Amino acid sequence: MIEARNIDKYFGDHHVLRDISCEFQKGHTNLIIGQSGSGKTVLVKCLVGLFEVDNGTVIYDGRNFTEMNFENRKKVRQEIGMLFQGGALFDSMNVEENVMFPLNMFTNQSLEEKLDRVNFVLRRVNLENVNYLMPSELSGGMRKRVAIARAIAMNPQYLFCDEPNSGLDPQTSGVIDHLIQEITLEYEITTIVNTHDMNSVLSIGDSVAFIYKGELWWRGNKEEILHTENPELNAFVFGTELTSRLIKT
Repeated sequence: MIEARNIDKYFGDHHVLRDISCEFQKGHTNLIIGQSGSGKTVLVKCLVGLFEVDNGTVIYDGRNFTEMNFENRKKVRQEIGMLFQGGALFDSMNVEENVMFPLNMFTNQSLEEKLDRVNFVLRRVNLENVNYLMPSELSGGMRKRVAIARAIAMNPQYLFCDEPNSGLDPQTSGVIDHLIQEITLEYEITTIVNTHDMNSVLSIGDSVAFIYKGELWWRGNKEEILHTENPELNAFVFGTELTSRLIKT
């Protein structure tokens, strides 16, 4: 479990995150949603330590990440898998080299052990016999699956996914969503997904946090989100602001 307790973040005089407290449960797909500029990406970067919080605390399974020194944070980060928007594969490396990259960085495993792990995670994301293909030879969905394989190569306890369906067609997006959910359940990972995609929310949203103007505005799940009376959330989910403007014109 990851806990955010009373998180505040400023950029100059701009108060980006305001007293956010939220729990992200193990074995659940925890989604963070909100409009562009709402603060959801800043929150994720605070959780992984890319941004320092100005007030509050981030806790990983009882460990106070905020107060840790560099070496102790490094140990926690080795338990984190990251799926970046667009996949962020290294164009100069083939699939095998991309997936092996974190193993080379953070382990002392033999080459045989690393290859075994690479092949295992590639099979887990339903990719076989692609080891020597370059990223430019892969479809968008294949690139995302390779990126997921790399993210779980270290057998992480925590998985962060930034807009995992960006640039994908609806069918491929569904495949990626369910793969993330399957891996979360299978390995009991604490998964946090930062997304705009309401299809993802309604498909895999075990827990949903809606960030509005830097505040935690609503918490619930994929069933509850369709029946909320929260006007700002309804505007985001159903596009009611846009609909009302269209009716007026």
